Amino acid sequence: MGLVVRLLYGSGPRIMEAVRLRIKDVDFSRRQIVVRDGKGAKDRQVPLPDTIAAPLRAQVEQALEIHAQDRAKGVVGVWLPYALARKYPNAAVESGWQYVFCASGIGLDRREGVQRRHHMDPDRVQRAVKRATQAAGIMKPVTCHTFRHSFATHLLESGADIRTVQEILGHADVSTTQIYTHVLNRGAAGMRSPLDNA
Repeated sequence: MGLVVRLLYGSGPRIMEAVRLRIKDVDFSRRQIVVRDGKGAKDRQVPLPDTIAAPLRAQVEQALEIHAQDRAKGVVGVWLPYALARKYPNAAVESGWQYVFCASGIGLDRREGVQRRHHMDPDRVQRAVKRATQAAGIMKPVTCHTFRHSFATHLLESGADIRTVQEILGHADVSTTQIYTHVLNRGAAGMRSPLDNA
């Protein structure tokens, strides 16, 4: 659970984009992740933080072990989007298509009426975030989406170009990304008091 949250803050995906991450879309050598079929049905690339590369690699290995156990039990592969299942009939059982954050158990795929392993339930992550927020005594509302906002804000604070942030977040319009610039202003009209500079 903690690794998903670190990914949310470290790379800026939406929660569903994070839990639906497939093994083939993690590129450790280039330190990037491809977010497939994001909002607006678009793919985009996001950074893979160095600090989570090793734990993410371990998560991938664990997902591959679970997949091997599932195959030994005759469990059908993962769900494939659109017509890929017809075009590539073996892809559902190939390692690269497996979810990095797979569900802890096998469940019914109502679309096809078969048992398969799905991705982690995003509600589990949200509940864990809520528990952690309460345990830390944080009074402000915190959701999984809060980490995405923090990611964007901190990128801009560190000097990242707004167009780059727009691209990483997958915003269709830069005006959506500009909402994060309000936090960069300090004080009235974005000015710093002379007393703070003394």
